[in-house]
Amino acid sequence: MIAQFEQERTRLRAVAHRMLGSFAEADDALQEAWLRVDRADTSEIDNPAAWLTTVVGRVCLNMLRDRREHAHEMPDPVIDVGDEPEQQAVANDQVGLAMLIVLDSLKPDERLAFVLHDMFAVPFDDIAPLIDKTPATARQLASRARRRVQDRPQPDVDLPQQREVVRAFLRASREGDLEGLVAVLHPDVVLRAGDLQVVGGRAVAGRASLFRKYAGLASVEFAVIGGEAGFVTRVDGVLFSVMAFTVRDGQIAAIHVIQDEKQLAALIP
Repeated sequence: MIAQFEQERTRLRAVAHRMLGSFAEADDALQEAWLRVDRADTSEIDNPAAWLTTVVGRVCLNMLRDRREHAHEMPDPVIDVGDEPEQQAVANDQVGLAMLIVLDSLKPDERLAFVLHDMFAVPFDDIAPLIDKTPATARQLASRARRRVQDRPQPDVDLPQQREVVRAFLRASREGDLEGLVAVLHPDVVLRAGDLQVVGGRAVAGRASLFRKYAGLASVEFAVIGGEAGFVTRVDGVLFSVMAFTVRDGQIAAIHVIQDEKQLAALIP
């Protein structure tokens, strides 16, 4: 079964990442799951892949239940840095930052039911024992989570178009063009940066225009962040921030900023 675990490692890490939102925690979960698998009697297991998924799910559930609130400022997205992000292949198992933030807001049992069932097709009959509930209750938990997920801003699917909108945001920010920023921002845009949350086009534009203060020192690399357009900034060669954008109907509906040094170091070597 350990050999099967190694074959399934990439998928199991995706399960753990969606459950925990952190690559470091996902790796810790896989290590704990590996130890459990190594100790288990697996002689009568008919579906090893499904069983391994539930083992990882149980470990992640325990970690979520033990986690202190706001264990990390922002979930970890998959980041592909490059000058031409529209030409990069975006993996099917990538999850956008907006999705990860919604998942982080769910209760542990809701998150487990939704992630395992909706994202990895685990039957509710197999999910129910993990949370000590009936299959019907597990179904209700997943349905509740699904409604929350569906309410998140839905990005445009055209990555080159997303990038052009982000370019317009960057240009207006550097020029201190408040009206240009307001035009590119959705009226109900949400800006999240650590504990800071700003809502509304003009309020966010006022914050974004501060980018002009260090624009002359900052270098920008466009990136694909969880399948959505964004960019990475460096000041004097030192990694400064990651900004991820959810673009909807040609306007920016959400901006997520990661500036925590330790998190940045883990995301971008």
